[in-house]
Amino acid sequence: MISKNTICLWFDGTALDAAQFYARTFPDSAVQAVHHAPGDYPAGKQGDVLMVEFTVIGIPCLGLNGGPGVQHNEAFSFQVATDDQAETDRLWDAIVGNGGRENACGWCQDRWGISWQITPRALMEAVTGPDPAAAQRAFNAMMQMTRIDVAAIEAARRG
Repeated sequence: MISKNTICLWFDGTALDAAQFYARTFPDSAVQAVHHAPGDYPAGKQGDVLMVEFTVIGIPCLGLNGGPGVQHNEAFSFQVATDDQAETDRLWDAIVGNGGRENACGWCQDRWGISWQITPRALMEAVTGPDPAAAQRAFNAMMQMTRIDVAAIEAARRG
């Protein structure tokens, strides 16, 4: 059953591939259902995978194979809070290593064009902490990074 509020992500025939990758990569993620088109449609034929119900870290999603007409951009992203450098590296490497690409400040894009913020909790604590000077140093350090380096953020925070 589809949740009352579900994120719908548009794909060009690759919704099942993406959902299976997310299920393998992220905790609390799974493919729940695959729905086939009951008839021909502009982007496919009867029997093609039309929709995939899945979760990404507990968030209900629906992958829609709508065709090539819509492209993803950074206006939407999944932000994943990581507990340490090892988790940050594992997720970053999984996304970028599977045909994705690096972006600035802890952002990357998977091979389907979905944006991800792989954000260590240490970064959020550093840039939102009570010491404005420490927050600014951590923020300035982050602005120079692609993948977030927790040790470098902590060093900048300390001054």
